[in-house]
Amino acid sequence: MGFAIVCSAASAWLLLGPSPAGLRLSRIAGPAPAPPGPVPALRARIEVIRERRSRPGRRRTSIIELCDGMAAELAAGRTPDEAFALAAAVLDPHVAAELLTSGRPPPSIPDHLAELAREPGAEGLRLLAACWRVGTERGGTLATVLDGLAAALRDEEAQRQDVSVQLAGPRATARLLAALPLLGVGMAAALGAHPLTFLCGSLPGLACLFTGLAFNATGLYWTRHLARTAESPA
Repeated sequence: MGFAIVCSAASAWLLLGPSPAGLRLSRIAGPAPAPPGPVPALRARIEVIRERRSRPGRRRTSIIELCDGMAAELAAGRTPDEAFALAAAVLDPHVAAELLTSGRPPPSIPDHLAELAREPGAEGLRLLAACWRVGTERGGTLATVLDGLAAALRDEEAQRQDVSVQLAGPRATARLLAALPLLGVGMAAALGAHPLTFLCGSLPGLACLFTGLAFNATGLYWTRHLARTAESPA
């Protein structure tokens, strides 16, 4: 009797309950379960770090697009102020927010660009401000000058990207060499040598530990410095 009741209940659940295909579809289409508490904060921090690292490159690309857009608008008969506003409005939102600041009269735009040129990746704005001043003094040559400036900045960015690709190997090698001491400590621990006891429990071990960390950090810093120097325009 009990077995019959169990079979009847299972049959009713199969007939009235959701199908396996429906369950799989609900798992696929439904919202993913929320991760533990620290994970969203860690992901947000990683996104902030990535955004900061990519900001100089986005600025350089946006400045090239700004020069191209201004040259096109000037060739269509716009004034420099109108050309700047129209060209900057279609750029990356973050870069556009930096460029299109409210409360500045049109004559101060080149000065504002010169101030923004201090930010990483915005060095081309200094050249744009200089071209703007020269173009407004000499008349309708600004469009031609901006075309040449955009071409020069584009060639410079292409050279920077090429150097960055060539430096990817040395950077990876430097990171690998920096991680080798950890591998050595792990291998020594696996062999039963107790390296952490020596490094953290005795004065000679502490001296070796801090000396190794100092050399490791110096090597990473020097490699990064050399890579940045090589990526900088001559």
